Amino acid sequence: MKRLFLLVALAACLAACTGESPTPAGAAADEGRPVVIAANYPLYFFAGELAGDSIDLRFPAIEGDPALWVPDGGQAAELQAADLVLLNGAGYESWLAFVTVPQDRLLDTTAGLEARLLPLEEATVHQHGPEGEHSHAGTAFTTWLDSELAAEQARAIAGALSELRPQQAADIAGRLAELEQRLAQFDRDLQQAFDGLQGAPVIFSHPVYQYLQHRYGINGRSLHWEPGEVPGVKAWLDFQNLLREHPATLLIWEAEPLVETAGKLRESGVESVVFDTAANRPAQGGYFDVMASNLSALRSIKSLVTSGTPSANPGPAGRISPCAGPAFPSAPAGCPRPSAP
Repeated sequence: MKRLFLLVALAACLAACTGESPTPAGAAADEGRPVVIAANYPLYFFAGELAGDSIDLRFPAIEGDPALWVPDGGQAAELQAADLVLLNGAGYESWLAFVTVPQDRLLDTTAGLEARLLPLEEATVHQHGPEGEHSHAGTAFTTWLDSELAAEQARAIAGALSELRPQQAADIAGRLAELEQRLAQFDRDLQQAFDGLQGAPVIFSHPVYQYLQHRYGINGRSLHWEPGEVPGVKAWLDFQNLLREHPATLLIWEAEPLVETAGKLRESGVESVVFDTAANRPAQGGYFDVMASNLSALRSIKSLVTSGTPSANPGPAGRISPCAGPAFPSAPAGCPRPSAP
């Protein structure tokens, strides 16, 4: 709380210097509309589809992954003043450890779904772009990638919004039915796309696809690769060894990988495809636009995965040495070097 007090004080000082004063979320609501803040983009989108302009709906400006968001003083004040804060739950909102929001204003959209939440199989600390070092441990939290769970979260939001705006309850119920239909259709389309892979091994760039994998029966394994970073020598070594155990020809990324990385993967017989989790606000379009793009990418790539095209994957015997092959031009110290001609 001491840290929070200092953050709020700093935000107020900065606002005073610029001639602006921070306004709590509830105080800024026009026409008496309740202020609703969502912790990630899927929740924001669902709430907007359900309530329209009957609420003052907000999603904080977050750079990077909302699961790693740390509210500043002004954002903390907005959360505390909001009429309703939509949480993903499943351990998603780590900021709850140091921002106190009245419990009766928090909606955990996965509360009651504990039996359907997935544990993380491992805890790994690693670098994650601008957010810095962190670990994946505890419960998997990208729940909305299972369209059935996404529908459950939408229902929870609809219930809370109906209590907040009882005069809009009938409209919200009608919109919920439409949203459920869209999620169900996407679920069917996605199931068909993944069925088309015929159980072929798949690799995920990052351990954020657990619910997608579980829902659609994907034969997948996860790396800890970032799309904007070049994998190091050890990462490529581990990848080649993984291919021996799990001979995938498709790697699913959260965002477009670097051209250099995609090219080296292709040399190993592995194609890249982007499946955006839509955790943050997209540059254009809405949630279903992002998911439609994901679906289109899967449909375009699956023929390459199941066609039996010869792969450059290593054979079944042994493991790759860190001193071996052209894929490792920067071999570690101690590896034998070719003799000069």
